[in-house]
Amino acid sequence: MAGGQRHQRVKPLHWVSVVLAAVLLLAAVVLVPATVGEPAPPVPASCPQRWDSDEIGHWVPDAADFDGVEDSLVPGAPTSALICAYPGQNSHPGGESLAGSRMLTDQATLMARDLGYLPITTDRVEKACTLVGGQMTNYVIRFAYPDGRALWVGSAEDVNSCVTTTNGTVVSDSYVGSSITAAYRTGTWTLLPPKNPCDPATGRRGQNEQMVPDGVIKVLVCRKELSGNSTPRPSNGLEHRQRQARQLAAELNSQDAESGGNTCREVGGSRREMFLLHFGYAEGPPAWVRIAPYCRPSVNNGMLVGDLDDGLLDRIARLAPPA
Repeated sequence: MAGGQRHQRVKPLHWVSVVLAAVLLLAAVVLVPATVGEPAPPVPASCPQRWDSDEIGHWVPDAADFDGVEDSLVPGAPTSALICAYPGQNSHPGGESLAGSRMLTDQATLMARDLGYLPITTDRVEKACTLVGGQMTNYVIRFAYPDGRALWVGSAEDVNSCVTTTNGTVVSDSYVGSSITAAYRTGTWTLLPPKNPCDPATGRRGQNEQMVPDGVIKVLVCRKELSGNSTPRPSNGLEHRQRQARQLAAELNSQDAESGGNTCREVGGSRREMFLLHFGYAEGPPAWVRIAPYCRPSVNNGMLVGDLDDGLLDRIARLAPPA
């Protein structure tokens, strides 16, 4: 009798469990169709919804606080890069809405390396910019690291190619906007070279300390004559090997220099030409130096300026292609 009573008490509990499981299963079947058809969020939550600055480029949501951010725009080896885009007009920048994003994974290390090579400073460098109106796109890029750290880089694409890129601690005036736009559109990162090899490229880290950083292995010397409207005519260059490259770099580094950008105060003189020097390295981008005898200061690398004596100017002219 006692065994039968025990059996009668357990049986109702068994059926209650079965009924409860069936109800939960039906609920799951009802809920699943309601979530499958919902659209995915338009952008990852880590992209800010608005560009919170009135500047073109030169803004990040938060400055990273770990070793290396003072020495490079992107230190270390991140595993992913999230590009967030904010298109607008350069005539009234500020407050642009997030338009989309692109995640780079296998390209992130290469992108970080190239951005990490850009010349940097903690101060804004005075520079001359054109003022053509048109479309621009602000970008913030979130680099994620294997240990959970993250670093933001802010930049922009603009028709004037005059943009400050920053990680919130250091800044660079090297223009990479077109390269970021290409990566955002295609998912593939490439640091785009200038159309003319004699035109200045992005420059090289260390040019805030030396006119030409150490380690050069070659130099391309270009001569550009000024036309009647003061626009340099494109020209080819002559490449010289390591011995001449290092000798020229040493002479440039021996000149007095100070912080400054690409400003020019025109002075009189018979030399209406410009020289562009591109110092190559075993790896990484070249360092460029522009020499304009009709300007004061007459030499700059985008971050440092100075003046050359006539003797060095004559030696550079002999290394350039004939006029």
